[in-house]
Amino acid sequence: MKQDPDAALVLASRAGDRHAFEQLLARYERQVFNAAYRILHHRDDAADVTQTAFLRAYEHLDRYDPAQRFFSWLYRIAINEAMDLGGRRAPTQFELDTLPDHADGPDAQADGDRSDARLQGALMALDVDQRALVVLKHVQDFSYEQIAEILDCPVKTVKSRLFSARRALRDRLLERGWVQA
Repeated sequence: MKQDPDAALVLASRAGDRHAFEQLLARYERQVFNAAYRILHHRDDAADVTQTAFLRAYEHLDRYDPAQRFFSWLYRIAINEAMDLGGRRAPTQFELDTLPDHADGPDAQADGDRSDARLQGALMALDVDQRALVVLKHVQDFSYEQIAEILDCPVKTVKSRLFSARRALRDRLLERGWVQA
């Protein structure tokens, strides 16, 4: 296995070098926030998850195994935090009332926004575990192997669960009449 380029920063952080951990924070903060936001669809919650994930990572650097990629270890912490928070929250109704009903000519962008909002609404209707899988694969564009490493489960499990999540997403879109079979 190839050496993780972040391993030296982690080792320096373990030795008390705060600047080293700040480099890790700068490197991954945006990616962690984006994943949390896509799972929770709430900026403040995503910011809380990001902060908590980095805090937990810092507090438990002694548990980090340099044989793993730091990024995957950090993402596992962040995704678990997001799923925990998402699981504690009541599902929200995603409203489309403020978006235009149709698009012609210059309103084509608005139609694209409406499609994005429909997809996000259907995504938010999934349970948080399914939502996390869809986000990791189709928004964050991780491979099955990377997702398996992040979620600490076999690749076959990722594929099976992602198949179910995609089917549930399609069903939500069909239920709302946003796509046709």
